[in-house]
Amino acid sequence: MDKRIFYILAIMAMIPAGAGAQQTLTLEQCRRMAVENDKNLEQARTKVEMAGYDRKIAFANYLPNVSATGAYMYNPNDVSIVSDATSATLQNMGTTIHGISQQYQQQVMNDITTYIQQLAAKDPASAMKYMQLMQDPLLQTLLGKLSSTDMSATINAIGQDIDDALHPDLENIMIGTVTVQQPIFMGGKIIAANKIAKLAEELSEAGYDQQYQQTIVDVDQAYWQIVSIAAKKKLAESYADLLHSMEHDVNLAVQEGVSTESDALQIKVKANEADMLKTKAENGITLAKMLLCKRIGLDLGSDITLADEQLEAIPVAQIGTRKSLEEIYADRPETRSLELASKIYDGKVALARADMLPKVAAMGGYMMSNPSLKNGFEKQWNGYWGVGVVVNVPLFHGFEALNKTRKAKAEATLYRSQLEDAKDLINLQVTQLRKQESEALEKLTMAESNLSSAEENLRTATIGFNEGVITANTALAAQTAWLQAHSEYIDAGIELQMLAANLDKAEGNHRVK
Repeated sequence: MDKRIFYILAIMAMIPAGAGAQQTLTLEQCRRMAVENDKNLEQARTKVEMAGYDRKIAFANYLPNVSATGAYMYNPNDVSIVSDATSATLQNMGTTIHGISQQYQQQVMNDITTYIQQLAAKDPASAMKYMQLMQDPLLQTLLGKLSSTDMSATINAIGQDIDDALHPDLENIMIGTVTVQQPIFMGGKIIAANKIAKLAEELSEAGYDQQYQQTIVDVDQAYWQIVSIAAKKKLAESYADLLHSMEHDVNLAVQEGVSTESDALQIKVKANEADMLKTKAENGITLAKMLLCKRIGLDLGSDITLADEQLEAIPVAQIGTRKSLEEIYADRPETRSLELASKIYDGKVALARADMLPKVAAMGGYMMSNPSLKNGFEKQWNGYWGVGVVVNVPLFHGFEALNKTRKAKAEATLYRSQLEDAKDLINLQVTQLRKQESEALEKLTMAESNLSSAEENLRTATIGFNEGVITANTALAAQTAWLQAHSEYIDAGIELQMLAANLDKAEGNHRVK
């Protein structure tokens, strides 16, 4: 047994019987099912969705950025605003002041006594008056009270309070802030980024269109391949039936001595070849249906029948109105992708140029803290707000932004050049396919004419063979010519369908619905 036939039968044996109820599918149904189940299309749809999110992310840069921050810090170390020496001076401020005051009082009394003594030498009467004044009981009481008054404790307490205020309690620090930032001018970067994001979304949509068209063409080819094999299967069955009938007649003729054993053997060989053609067609249609089931998302063993599978003749593809090259360029996802790519890099030129321009943003915020910074580290929540403007002016960074701009310009030029090359190739492809389609139409007409001639030739040859006026070789030649003419007619019809599918793709007719 041929190894290929063995492998085919092994694959068929692994398919569970009765995997699904038989169903008849049209070409449009197969296309729709393929679009719904194609993994590559699903990935392309996801890319479009991701690009949409990128566009929304880019738009968010127009809006203010509001953030809130909270912080807590445990600080086991004491914090002092003054030195230890200053702290000691504050704590003993009353004692120090009292000592200085006593010294000053003593100094004043000494100075008064010395003055009276000096005055007594010059003016005893005046000195006596001063002496009497100093000995006045009221004055002596006042001086006694001044000398006995001690305010050091009170002033020391005040100094202690001041020292405590200069030693804030920062063991537990809590801070909360709310900040608002609003871009005002970013050198055109936000505008350029939004344009790029929008173009990138359109680029992903063009990629989806391209995959969609490829999926449609793949399904069309798988569909018409099944139709072709099914037609050839019916042709092989008819050819085998014809030969087996002829074989039966020749065997009878051999028994009657009218024909030779050589004629019977020759016809038997041809009949066996026809049976093998039929077997190959049956296996081929099974594998072709498995391929179509895979493309449209059905189980490989599903029992399907195509709407065009049972037709007597291959339907002729409908030729639509020819589109202009400009319309084709607009509909082809490849050219749209290259146009979008060149526009994206034009946007990247603006993006790189923005790095060389000043940037301005407004900002504001509100901060709360405990201890409060507003009232001498008071142990309670308190806060304040502020607004401002931030300006950033780039000066020099090794011509980085300038070189980025030049690179983006070069990339945009590169994609424009690739776009022109792609247009030339599309023009060549469409022209070639249109000529091939015209040739296929002419070939189909000729194959139809040849088929009519072959059928008439077979009819007359069969009559002549039955009447014994034509040899077996001549009858077999007529049958072979009839088989070849039928096969060429099927091939011409399928070729025209395939070319029509490829031409639709080349002209961008398979748009996403």
